[in-house]
Amino acid sequence: MTLVTAHRKALICLITECREDKYANLVTNRSVHDFILMNAQKRTGHAMKPNRNPTKWLLIFCCIWSSGAGAQTTEMTLRQAIDRALGQNPEAAVAGANEKAATASARLTRTSLFPQLSFTEDISRGDDPVYAFGTRLRQRQFTQADFALNDLNRPQPIGNFSTRFSGSWMAFDSFKTQKAIRSADLMKKSAESNAKAVNQKIVLDVVQAYESVLYAEREIGVAQHEKETAAALLSTVQEHVKAGLAVESDRMSAEVNVAARMQELIAAQGDLELAWAQLRVAIGDTELQTVPLRPIEPHTFPSQALDQELATAAKTRPDLAALRDAQSAQATAVGAAKSNFGPHVSAYGNWEEDLGSPTSSGGNNWVAGVQIGIDILPFGKRAKLARETAVKQRVDAQLAAYQQQVRLVVSQAHIHRKTAELSMETARAAMEQSAESLRILRNRYTAGLATITDLLRGEDAERESQSNYWHSVYGNAAAYAELLYATGTLTPDAAEELQ
Repeated sequence: MTLVTAHRKALICLITECREDKYANLVTNRSVHDFILMNAQKRTGHAMKPNRNPTKWLLIFCCIWSSGAGAQTTEMTLRQAIDRALGQNPEAAVAGANEKAATASARLTRTSLFPQLSFTEDISRGDDPVYAFGTRLRQRQFTQADFALNDLNRPQPIGNFSTRFSGSWMAFDSFKTQKAIRSADLMKKSAESNAKAVNQKIVLDVVQAYESVLYAEREIGVAQHEKETAAALLSTVQEHVKAGLAVESDRMSAEVNVAARMQELIAAQGDLELAWAQLRVAIGDTELQTVPLRPIEPHTFPSQALDQELATAAKTRPDLAALRDAQSAQATAVGAAKSNFGPHVSAYGNWEEDLGSPTSSGGNNWVAGVQIGIDILPFGKRAKLARETAVKQRVDAQLAAYQQQVRLVVSQAHIHRKTAELSMETARAAMEQSAESLRILRNRYTAGLATITDLLRGEDAERESQSNYWHSVYGNAAAYAELLYATGTLTPDAAEELQ
């Protein structure tokens, strides 16, 4: 229960205790409930005496003031809900992580352009003849005596402290690296577009959940109104039965009506809890407290021709852009696989110092060269090319299928928006007609020309028309949001215009 609701109930209790029906009518806004009570007073001839207790009216004023202040301080707008969702929703975090991974992959691919340099410190000792012979040569310690056959075949153990710097650089690889870099950049761009698409989906989910909460609150208000009206009607019928103006079956019908209205109120409260659960998931905050939401007022949104909306979707939808970038990246990957068959030229170099001990003297040497190579039997490279080509064909088919799906989605959203707008206009007219019909039924009931059942039916029709109207209002806003999402233009700023 929100703070405003608690204050409202406390206010109604105080007014009931004061038994000032005139002011209670103004605060509770219960039209049929008020009418039944006033009609009962007219028939019984008893009028309510106003209560002049100033303390109670001071409490009423405090409740009104505090409930208004609470609503101002805790109200959450649609834009606030969207901003919180974009910062807390796990799906946004996943999309952001994928974007960072693609950026890191692009940087990693660029490292192939730079030379590789490594440092090695090696300590070894042994009496292997080849090792001993080469070590003495590298240490510049070889003498004439070392040519003795016995020393060559059975050398004494020798140690070596080797310090080595090695470097290599791929000077030319038939442009394979450049194409790989281009492919990685395109995949990075695709990941960025995917992140935008995820954000737009989050905005749509928040809009739909936000409107579901507003509609559920409207339904609770209507159900509460109907319950109180049914209770007032039951009280009136009971008085009529006692006075001999109604039969027992009327009382039983009124009791059934009270039970039915109570069931509707319970169902509406359950729908509100479910709507809040959906909003918490959409925002990404399971601990989100129930606070008043700023209502969405009826709007007439701008419209375009279907061809213009299709063109906008083809140009601005981020998920389509992501697929197009992925298609270009895969085409570049196929080119890189073909470049793998070409020759490659690399340069290398090595500098080494060898010492018998860390404090002794020794020798150093270096080697540098250029290497040219080509794969004569590229079986593995052919298999890789076939795989990359198949992946490209898959991406091409996915893009073609998704483009057709987007056309269908935009067409459906276009028709849905037009239907929702017409439905809202029709529901508004029906609500006005039901209100007029209820007014006529009141007059007929006062004149004794209509029964309680007729009045109940009129109240049900008026309640249903109100429910249908607000359902169409929120449905119209949701349909426009779906159209913006279908065309790829559902940004937080665009969603803010719904309110």
